[in-house]
Amino acid sequence: MTRLILASQSPRRKKLLEQAGIPFHTISSQVEEKTDPTLSPEELVVSLAMQKAEAVFKKNPENVVLGSDTVVSIDGRVLGKPSDKKEARDMLRMLSGRTHEVFTGVAVLSGDKTRTVCEKASVQFYDLSDEEIDGYIKSGEPFDKAGSYGIQGLGAVLVERISGDYFAIVGLPLAKTIRVLREFDIVGDWQA
Repeated sequence: MTRLILASQSPRRKKLLEQAGIPFHTISSQVEEKTDPTLSPEELVVSLAMQKAEAVFKKNPENVVLGSDTVVSIDGRVLGKPSDKKEARDMLRMLSGRTHEVFTGVAVLSGDKTRTVCEKASVQFYDLSDEEIDGYIKSGEPFDKAGSYGIQGLGAVLVERISGDYFAIVGLPLAKTIRVLREFDIVGDWQA
């Protein structure tokens, strides 16, 4: 049986694969992400997902490796994870009352095959007061999330509406990923 490695320690990505009944284990990629400012958000997340997958695959070539990355984009600017409270506050102010896009890239590698996909979703935020932003920052939730919020947590109260794949916003477009994994003979318990 082929073994799947998730090249991530993201608890959200782990939970989604578990939800789908996919057997896997995790190895953090520990890769220094290389970004190219000339890439579109779609190209960037696929490149980052590939970097993570390749780093783990090099040490585990007998396995299938899945890498994923997520970014937020607004006004042509890509927002990753904030480095501090000020950056988180600036990002949340930028997103307040506006629609932004979330891109999640997925790369799956094996010894004889490579597949990449990208999923995009749009998110509309409510107008946020400074008090709401500061309260959310105090929760600690913004600091390991692209765009400084997590829709699956407390950040859900910031969101007025979404268009697209909710799971792409969380960090792994589950239905699309499951279909790619089938190409590598990786299926959930319910599919076997």
